[in-house]
Amino acid sequence: MDPSLSLADKLASKTASSNSLDSSSKSSSGGGIENGVLRDTPFAYLDGEEDQDQKNDVTYVCPYRGPVFGALTITNYRLYFRSLPLRDQELPVVVDVPLGVIARVEKIGGATSRGENSYGIEIFCKDMRNLRFAHKQQNHSRRTVFEKLQANAFPLSYSGRLFAFAHAAARATGAAGATAAGGWDGWAVYEPLAELRRLGVPNDMWRATKLNESYGICDSYPAVWAVPKAASDDFLRRVAQFRSRCRLPVLSWMNPRTQATITRCSQPLVGVSGKRNADDETYLSYIMEANAQSDKLTIMDARPSANAIANKAKGGGYESEDAYKNVEINFLDIHNIHVMRESLRKVKEACYPTTDDSKWQTAIDSTLWLKHIRCVLAGAVRIVDKVETMSTSVVVHCSDGWDRTAQLTALSMLLLDPHYRTVRGFEVLIEKEWLSFGHKFQQRIGHGDNKHSDADRSPVFLQFIDSVWQVSQQFSNAFEFNEHFLITIVDHLYSCRFGTFLCNTEAERVAEDLKHKTTSLWTHINSSLDQYLNPLFPSFTHGAELVLRPIASVRAVRLWKGLYCRWNPGLCALQHGCQRTRELLSKQDQLFKHVNELRLKSNNRSNNMQTTTRLASPMH
Repeated sequence: MDPSLSLADKLASKTASSNSLDSSSKSSSGGGIENGVLRDTPFAYLDGEEDQDQKNDVTYVCPYRGPVFGALTITNYRLYFRSLPLRDQELPVVVDVPLGVIARVEKIGGATSRGENSYGIEIFCKDMRNLRFAHKQQNHSRRTVFEKLQANAFPLSYSGRLFAFAHAAARATGAAGATAAGGWDGWAVYEPLAELRRLGVPNDMWRATKLNESYGICDSYPAVWAVPKAASDDFLRRVAQFRSRCRLPVLSWMNPRTQATITRCSQPLVGVSGKRNADDETYLSYIMEANAQSDKLTIMDARPSANAIANKAKGGGYESEDAYKNVEINFLDIHNIHVMRESLRKVKEACYPTTDDSKWQTAIDSTLWLKHIRCVLAGAVRIVDKVETMSTSVVVHCSDGWDRTAQLTALSMLLLDPHYRTVRGFEVLIEKEWLSFGHKFQQRIGHGDNKHSDADRSPVFLQFIDSVWQVSQQFSNAFEFNEHFLITIVDHLYSCRFGTFLCNTEAERVAEDLKHKTTSLWTHINSSLDQYLNPLFPSFTHGAELVLRPIASVRAVRLWKGLYCRWNPGLCALQHGCQRTRELLSKQDQLFKHVNELRLKSNNRSNNMQTTTRLASPMH
């Protein structure tokens, strides 16, 4: 963001402090530079970023400052508007939006429109914003802007490719590709067998298998699984046939002390007739028997019980306690993707562009968003209680096992295992529980396509990140990363600048060769870790709690204003969070150095005293 912006401008167009989308493309009055070539724009171009259209007679209808006249630039990555100050010392209004953030573009007004700023384009964004630009009819500028936005914001709908591919290709030909993150490759953050070894697998009861290496058994599962040692490969193939989408139970996490486990899967195909499958029943008994601390197995079904029953009519359903011996089933009442999509839409209406202070809390409560977040948190806490307190193994599923199941396994693992509360550990958690196990990011987010009303769109992953933020507010020193880290992940979930969240499954990412044709988000983050670190996290001490048990009540869950309200200057925090973090980290470093100096002086003084004592001792 332009350092010359006023506080109001920073709040209204807070691109640097709240999303890091411009961390490599800071605004500059001197123009952008790419490969040593000066460009006539006030921002630095990313590698692979190219101009598509420029208009110098556009009005941005700002909901907070009113209409401002300026220049609009569209590249293959972003929409950038900068106002033209009418008076000396007047600071410009800046809007910088990655095209991947755009959900839909609509024309407003027609040939007969006569009102001021009634003719132009309205842009609806995935990050809670709506943007409106007015054009002069006589200039005919709206048509080309609309066409360029459509083609570049939704390239997959126009036989194009997402920006991540052009960005990585350009980086590969320059110095940036070789030196990013000091040579660290974000694609190497997660190595399945190494993570299993960290959990203690293989052992006497569990083994790793590459049975799905060609993705032939389950095309939405990873290539590497951890399964009970008692289950042969042929047996696993049979079990898969009785689970929706062939997503049979496989290991997510193991308690190294008790051997209690968290495994994940999809619903069993019991149907209305209540079909049974001996292999599936035996397989769950293997999971139970792999834990010597308990003679029971708990199944956490993420759905409301009514939904689980309704799924029987579609051939799905849930495990019967009569058929599955020593198994108890719990329903966690987390609603489906359609309910969550509608809930977030209401949150946007409440937060942007204006709010009614007298009805603010009522408006937020009526969205039911916080109630849904509470249900996810409460479900994870119940899993933690079973695994940690009762030493009981838990199987988690919903319908297909790639939405609510991922929320619950990932969040419960975060609460149980401090490793996942570090920067690198959290990256591994996302790679493992969300990406490798087939959360459908492409369909849920709608990368690069113009089907904004697609029923598959849903903020499932956003709810998980929100839940992590809720826990971090209750345990401020338990996480190595800060709020800016979480917001950066959310922003690049949409931006299409990196390959991390592209495609629906691991199999699709392998087929697209994303590891070689795109850059990982973790490469970007790990190259500038300082801005993502929590200064309250213990570094040379071990004060962080091993297991976290957050309060999952309506009183403890609150709206994440730093994310949802950041575009509204009346609601967002005045403090520049990223800058504040840097200041605290700098102060922390100073204190560490001072402590080390004092320790060194104390040790030297102690050594000197011992030497003096020995020299003064009488001879015997």
